[in-house]
Amino acid sequence: MELSNEIEVNKFGQGLVEIDDLFNNFSLLSFDKKKDFLIDILFLIMQSKPEEEDIENVIEQSKLKRTYTPCVLIKKGVANHTLKKLTELPENELSKSFILLLHLFKISYKRRFEIEKNDINKWWYWDLSDDVKVKTILAKGKIY
Repeated sequence: MELSNEIEVNKFGQGLVEIDDLFNNFSLLSFDKKKDFLIDILFLIMQSKPEEEDIENVIEQSKLKRTYTPCVLIKKGVANHTLKKLTELPENELSKSFILLLHLFKISYKRRFEIEKNDINKWWYWDLSDDVKVKTILAKGKIY
């Protein structure tokens, strides 16, 4: 994932970016790039340590129908091998997976943010509403 996209996803986790902004960019990607992007989001989710108790809130916040395939799959748990199945769905399901995974990220990220927000070595938990900090991250690249 490009650093600028990673920053945007983390901004979504902090409530600074709307899902529509991310979704518009996602929808322009090719099928293979969409799958790659979902795998990258999955990596960010695993860093944020999702919990089984998050599942119902994720489905509710996503506003997706509980009968959609990604919602049915996520009910099986938040283990990496289970969530990976959401990245392997056909193209017509990937947008739903994207929305669901972003909401899982946001819920688990917020929990980690409260614990890690003062860690100077983890830019993804910095206050990303500060443009100076974002410019610093972009200037230094992924060296953190």
